[in-house]
Amino acid sequence: MTCTASEITTKMKQIKLLLLDVDGVLTDGSITYTDTGAEIKTFNVRDGAGIRLLMKAGITVGIVTGRRSEALLHRCKNLGIDLIFDGVVDKADVLDAVLEQTGTRSSEVAFMGDDLLDISMMRRVGLSIAVSDAHDTVLEGADMVTERKGGAGAVREASEAILKARGLWEKTVARFL
Repeated sequence: MTCTASEITTKMKQIKLLLLDVDGVLTDGSITYTDTGAEIKTFNVRDGAGIRLLMKAGITVGIVTGRRSEALLHRCKNLGIDLIFDGVVDKADVLDAVLEQTGTRSSEVAFMGDDLLDISMMRRVGLSIAVSDAHDTVLEGADMVTERKGGAGAVREASEAILKARGLWEKTVARFL
């Protein structure tokens, strides 16, 4: 059930770690294969900028995804994301490892997803975020639903909202003004 704006802001103030699904969140969910079988993914540059803004403000960003992809690893390296859990069958199963590795509590974690495999993780974190074109069941269970679709700036939208709720927006973007 989607929370009120006030409840979302309260939850966002606690966030120290944003975990992201990939296909349908960082991408539009499309997967392209070349004739040689290489996988191609398209990432939104604004989502990447949002991730970098979070990291610049001291908020950790990590990946928890069911698929393995060289394209994803290249994107993570480009963005400086070191916390990567790929090939995950049950996403909630990795949460304890993530918490131990990062020193955070589940209430300090936001997870952004779009499909049924994401629900187990979304139920265990402090703030669950769904992209606007997520599966209906995911939308119904999310604390927050973005206005933007997966792969089309939804991660940037969530990143900015977290920074603003935590009072970090002005300081983070001051270098651009």
